[in-house]
Amino acid sequence: MFISKYGSVPSFYARAPGRVNLIGEHIDYCGYAVLPMAIEQDILAAVQISNDQTVELSNTNLSYGDFSVNVNDIKIDKTKPLWHNYFLCGLKGIQDHFSLSSPTGMKCLVDGTIPASSGLSSSSALVCCAGLVTLIANKMSLSKVELAETCAKCEQYIGTEGGGMDQSISFLAEEGTAKLIEFSPLRSTDVKLPAGAVFVIANSCVEMNKAATSHFNIRVMECRLATKIIAKARGLDWKNLMKLGDLQAKLGVNFEDIMAIVEEILHPEPYTREEICDCLGISLEELLEKILSQNTQDVSTFKLYQRAKHVYSEAARVLAFKKVCDEAPANAVQLLGDLMNRSHVSCRDMYECSCPELDQLVDICLKSGAVGSRLTGAGWGGCSVSMVPEDKLGDFLSKVQDAYYKLEDRRFALLKTSLFATNPGCGAMVLMEAD
Repeated sequence: MFISKYGSVPSFYARAPGRVNLIGEHIDYCGYAVLPMAIEQDILAAVQISNDQTVELSNTNLSYGDFSVNVNDIKIDKTKPLWHNYFLCGLKGIQDHFSLSSPTGMKCLVDGTIPASSGLSSSSALVCCAGLVTLIANKMSLSKVELAETCAKCEQYIGTEGGGMDQSISFLAEEGTAKLIEFSPLRSTDVKLPAGAVFVIANSCVEMNKAATSHFNIRVMECRLATKIIAKARGLDWKNLMKLGDLQAKLGVNFEDIMAIVEEILHPEPYTREEICDCLGISLEELLEKILSQNTQDVSTFKLYQRAKHVYSEAARVLAFKKVCDEAPANAVQLLGDLMNRSHVSCRDMYECSCPELDQLVDICLKSGAVGSRLTGAGWGGCSVSMVPEDKLGDFLSKVQDAYYKLEDRRFALLKTSLFATNPGCGAMVLMEAD
C-alpha cells in the first residue's frame, strides 16, 4: 500500500504495541505504580525519509484522511483529537527534546490493529510510534526509558493529563511477562503471572476518546485538588504538591494511615469551586489559572473524597497483586481475582469511570467462569480484562459471546474488534470473532 501511495519503497518500519492494564487504574498520574502488559495488537508505520521538510501522513484505514504539514510549523489542535494530531504529538515531542532546528521530512503510512477508543492505548501507541519514527528518521538516539518518558510528555500536547503508563509499557514490555511500572524515576520490574490462568480482553463496544471529553482530566484535577487540600490541612507546602503519591511520601505514612487522613480531612459531599477556594485561601481566578486544566475550567463541583479513596486503595491493590505473583501461593489465582474484582468496584463506585455496558460485561464474565474481571484503561467504555482458568477458556468465550454479543449492534462491532485472550506465559493469542 505504501508503494501504491507514494511510488517508492519505505526506508524503514516502526512498531508500538498497545497494552492491557491488569490492575492499577487512574493512579499513574498520581505517582503510583501500575501493572500492565503489552498485547500483540499494535500501531505500525512504514516510513520514507524525504529531502524536503514536509511530513506526509496517510492511513491504511481510508476513513482517516491524509494530512501533510511543514515540520517547522506544527500546530496541534487540542479541540480536535484527530488521528494525525496524535502522530504530531510524537513528532513534536522528539523535535522539542532535541531542539531540532531543521528536522527531516518524511512520508508515513500508518496501520493499526488496536481497536480505537477501546481502552487498549491505541492513541498512546500512535504517539509512541511517531516518536520512534521521528527519532530514527533524524538519526537521534535515546534509551527505551528516555523515549518512554519523552513520549509520556508528548501526549500532553493534545490536552490529556496522563501519567505515563501507556508509553512506558509500549517501550519497556518484554514477551512472557507483565511489568510493574514505577515512576520518578521510571523503572520496570518483571511480574510472573500464575500458571493455569489466561487473561481475556473483551470489548464493550462503547467507544470513549479521553481527549474528546473532559471526564479524564476532571479526575486528574480532583486528585490534584484533594492533594492540595489535605496538604494545606497538614501544614505542608501545598502549592508545590500536585500528586496524591507525593503527598503520602511527604507525610511519611502507610496506606492505612493515609486512608484515615482522607476520612478525617475530606468530606464525601462534592466540593464547590467556592469551597475549594476557601479551603486553599485563593481566589477563583487563581484556581482557574494555576490549578485547573484548560478543559475543566467550567466544572462546578468536584468529588475529592471518593477520588482519593480510590487512588490510595488501588495503589495498595497493585502492590498486593505483585506480592501474590512473587510468592505464588496455592490460591494465587483466587487472590488475584479478588483484587481485580475489588478494583472494578472501586472504579465503578468511587472513581465513577465505568459505564452500564462495562458493568454488564464484567458481571457476565464473572458468571461465565472468570475468577476476576474489571474494566481496563481509562473507562467510560472500552474493554474489560478477565482472569480465567485455562481449562475453562473455551466455555467462557462461548458464554460471553452468547450473553453479551447477541445483540446485532454489538455483533457488528465485534466483527471489527474481536474478543481475544492471551496467556503471557507462552505468548499464545486466541482470536474469536462473532459468528
